[in-house]
Amino acid sequence: MKRRSFLAGTAAAATAAAAGLPARAQADKIKAGFIYVGPITDMGYNYQHNVGREDAMAHFGDALETVYVENVPEGPDCERILTQLALDGCDIIFATSFGFMDPTINVAAKFPDVKFEHATGFKTADNVAIYNARFYEGRAVIGHLAGKLTKSNQIGYIVPVPIPEVIMGINAAFIAARKANPDVQFKIIWIYDWHNPQKEADAAKALVEQGCDVLMQHTDSNAPITLAEELGIHAFGQAADMSAYGPNACVTSIVDNWGPYYIERIGMMFDGSWATSDQWLGMPEGVIVVPEINANIDPELRAEADAIRDSIINREYHPFTGPLNKQDGTEFVAAGEVADDGTLLNMMFYVEGIDAELPS
Repeated sequence: MKRRSFLAGTAAAATAAAAGLPARAQADKIKAGFIYVGPITDMGYNYQHNVGREDAMAHFGDALETVYVENVPEGPDCERILTQLALDGCDIIFATSFGFMDPTINVAAKFPDVKFEHATGFKTADNVAIYNARFYEGRAVIGHLAGKLTKSNQIGYIVPVPIPEVIMGINAAFIAARKANPDVQFKIIWIYDWHNPQKEADAAKALVEQGCDVLMQHTDSNAPITLAEELGIHAFGQAADMSAYGPNACVTSIVDNWGPYYIERIGMMFDGSWATSDQWLGMPEGVIVVPEINANIDPELRAEADAIRDSIINREYHPFTGPLNKQDGTEFVAAGEVADDGTLLNMMFYVEGIDAELPS
């Protein structure tokens, strides 16, 4: 397998070398630990992180040993588990959920020789790198599809917790849906959990009862897709290809492809070039993938969605291109301009047109 090169990581390593920072000696064997907020059987976010771990194992063979812990709560217990992984000899530890951020920083300070990588957070240290995916890019593609597919003009959206990553996804999907269909409305239900099949199913049922004929989600189970299949409506998979759970209902999915990143960063452990970095990767880098659209969708609409996907991959289009206003009508992106990463990473507001209250 050919190693994929990520420019940000390479630049970080080069910067460290130029600054005269000590390089880690080359290693013959590496032990990597992974912690997941949910089960690896969720067929969504945690499943895909574990697929990335397996990709790294296949790439490095016997030179790489990995361990993982699933269903880790976002709280004090996370710190205990991270500490145990460090004590058990892990050279590098990947903490894959936003709520693991402070525990990761705390434990990293106690184990300066261990490297830590935290997904979706914003705090770094000499031995802590952060990485994130531009999930919103995929949501722009599926937002267009949802806007064209709804007949009731009501799209249901099931979401976990109010953090910028989730809110920018809602906004990106809504912007694209409104461009495709100016009459679209979003109905949003927060379940305050990343993976809870019962809550997700209940939310999906409530949205359908409110008139939604298309379902979107930022939660991790396949429960909404399964319900959509039963009811004969459209839905979109989250983090992994969920088409198996809704062969007719699942229009497409947003797939998180973490394998190339894990291979790159573990490879840096082997050659001694690992350095802290802040990487936000998306469709151009192949970390966010929108698979082939369901064949039962109109070919013309499939072509439209493919064109949007390709324009994002080629960096010809940014989902947050102005003019765009906040929910209260104030401007946040001027006409022809693109929202900067700082604005996106601190996005705690809905865009204009969403008729819902954002939880604090």
